[in-house]
Formats: sequence, structure tokens, C-alpha cells
Amino acid sequence: MRLQVFLSHNGVCSRRDAMSIIQAGRVMVNGLIVKEPSTPVEGSEEITVDGQKIGTKEYTYVCLNKPAGFTTTKDDLHADKTVMDLLPSTMRHLAPVGRLDRDSEGLLLLTNDGDLAYHLTHPKFHADKTYLVRVKGELTKLKQSKLEEGVIVEGKKTAPCRIMEVKYNGTDTEFKITLNEGRKRQIRMMAKSVGHYVTYLCRLSIGKLQLGSLPKGQWKILTKQEVGLLK
Repeated sequence: MRLQVFLSHNGVCSRRDAMSIIQAGRVMVNGLIVKEPSTPVEGSEEITVDGQKIGTKEYTYVCLNKPAGFTTTKDDLHADKTVMDLLPSTMRHLAPVGRLDRDSEGLLLLTNDGDLAYHLTHPKFHADKTYLVRVKGELTKLKQSKLEEGVIVEGKKTAPCRIMEVKYNGTDTEFKITLNEGRKRQIRMMAKSVGHYVTYLCRLSIGKLQLGSLPKGQWKILTKQEVGLLK
């Protein structure tokens, strides 16, 4: 783990501030000043900031039902509201796993477990994520097949996905989609590629972990059993 990430994960400050603190010479590792933020550490070292020893926090896993209007980021000076505003200050060391764009809702994980975050976000692990989507107009079977087989988004074909429970009400189509990619605004761009505009997007599950009845804007700490569903 990089020193900058270690300080952030253990509640000292944000990653942005950690870089400044380290470069200012305020951090020591085993009694030596370290000014390089990317210096690798294992957590077993004695790490101090301004002479105060930093202990390693236990892993915490939080499930948040993200409302629309909040930016999924830990640090963004240009964001009016971030998902971190929905958590208590004692959880500032956690980081969002992957992204939900500002206008999207639903299941968002936050943790200081970097290995799990990597496992859930790297494409090679094929972690399924299911979303509830509403688009303007009728999503025909032909367009559904195109989306499931993969469409070209920003010059690259999307991986195969599954579309289920398609319901057309005369003006809009609502459906569920399961995919294992996480490209920025992917579902919105996929829908646009077949002529549809997304009016609502909510993540329902990550792997076997379900959003369930958690109220919008609320969070909970995952149980060991729930964390096991992710691993």
C-alpha cells in the first residue's frame, strides 16, 4: 500500500491532504522522514504524523443507498455534495468502491479494504452488478438483443450483459440489466447507442449483496455474512 493511501485509509486525512502532509516532511516511517507519497508500506511499520503514531484501523464495510445529486468521490472541490457528506466524520477514512454517477441512485459500497475494492472493480474478476433502468420510448426485442450482445461505446465494444423484466408502459420502458463492467456512465451510453435516453438508474446489487429495503440516503455497516457475499 502506498503511504498516501495508508494515511487516508486510517483516518488521518484525505488522499489529497496526505500528499501535501508527506511532501512537507511531516511523516516519518520507522524514525525516518519520508517525502514520497507513493512509498510502499505494509502497515507493520511505525508511522507517525507530526510525531503522533498512526494505528492501523480494522476493515470496515459500509452499504449506502446513494440518492441522486451526490457525487461519488472522496475529494472533489467542485462537487456541491459528495457521498461522504452522508456518513459520520468517523468514517472519513473509507473510500467508495467504484462509481455511481451524480444522477444515479442505489447501492454503493465504501470500505478501507483495498483488496476487496480491487476485486469488485477490476474487469478480470467479473463481479456482476444489477441495475434498475428506465428509458424514454420502447426498448424493442431487437434493441435488447443488441445491448446484450455488446454495443460500441467510445470506440470499444461493451461486454455481453443480461436484460430482464422488460416492461413498456406506452411512453417509457423499465428493465433490469446485469453487467460486469464499470465504465463511466456506461449504461447511459449503451442506451443512447440504441436511441434511448435514461431517465432513472438505480443499482440494486453487487454480486450477491442486495440493496434491499435500506432507505434512500441511509447507510449500514455490513455484517460478516454480508461481507462474505462479496468475497
